[in-house]
Amino acid sequence: MSSLARSSHLQLAAFALGTVGWILCTISMGIVEWRVWHVDNTTIISSGIAWVGIWKVCFISYLHVSPGYKEQFCHKFSGYDSSVPHEIYAAQGLLLIAMFMGLLGVTATIFALRNVYMGVTRKTLITHFFLVGGCFYILAGLCVLVPVSWNFYSVTHNQSIAFPPSYYMPSSPAAQEAGAAIPIGIVAVILLLLSGTFSLSYRFPATANTITKS
Repeated sequence: MSSLARSSHLQLAAFALGTVGWILCTISMGIVEWRVWHVDNTTIISSGIAWVGIWKVCFISYLHVSPGYKEQFCHKFSGYDSSVPHEIYAAQGLLLIAMFMGLLGVTATIFALRNVYMGVTRKTLITHFFLVGGCFYILAGLCVLVPVSWNFYSVTHNQSIAFPPSYYMPSSPAAQEAGAAIPIGIVAVILLLLSGTFSLSYRFPATANTITKS
């Protein structure tokens, strides 16, 4: 194995971690379990549990359903709904940005590793791709960190949401807890930040035969 390939083991790990982190970011954005609300009134929310996500709110109801059957009702958030708190709208935008930046980070790392393992000894090209990939990974991780931390803060302080009547949701829960999306997001943040750090730590080996190109 060439010195060029041996110098990039950490960056190969960065690619693996960044890919997993990007996938987890996408998963956390898609699932509804960001906040789990426990409600006392089970007239409509039959299970006593509702899930508040960043795109919609869902709950299980037996209302207007045949005995022994249940149905999940979901209500999507509207872009013009003033009752939706700022942390939910912030999560929508930041996670979309994180998904895009994570994809760019993965792409840049793939190009850098391709050059390394194909023996293309262009120092500027390789280091720049790793640098760009690392920056995108870190920015993606920070974009995930903000909504995850903000929503977790809202959960721990049992903050209420003034849902309109059409949502069939109470304005505040009896209690609430963090849903699966928050720990998934935390893991995504850790992996993306580690991946960015590993990518930025790349040093071109002095023993490699470099080709200077503008």
